[in-house]
Amino acid sequence: MAFRVLSCALILVGLLWMAAAQSPLAVSTKWEAPPDAAAKPNPEAQNPEAQANGRRSFMRLCINCHGEDGKGERPGAANLRSADVQNQSDGALFWKITNGNTTNGMPSFAAVPETNRWDMVTFLRTLKQ
Repeated sequence: MAFRVLSCALILVGLLWMAAAQSPLAVSTKWEAPPDAAAKPNPEAQNPEAQANGRRSFMRLCINCHGEDGKGERPGAANLRSADVQNQSDGALFWKITNGNTTNGMPSFAAVPETNRWDMVTFLRTLKQ
């Protein structure tokens, strides 16, 4: 009997721990790229076609939330012109485009070819205030 009570208690503690780990309170409010990802240089930065290619991808994938001008059309969508966004490294922006932040409504674009994602980063640099 004591074994059964102890087993049930351990299962209950485990379930509570799992629920707490998945609660919104466990999610960081600051969305930051890991340092190794943020340090990655943009291999497309010197490509003269990258900006135009990135704009095409942006217009196809991003304008519904961020708007054509990048200011953020939907509530919660980042203003891509803001200093907060523009001061991030290319690697950090690439990581955010790749991984998304579904908790806050940003989908992952990992299925988009890597070069296209770097091109989008290059285009984002043209959206400065």
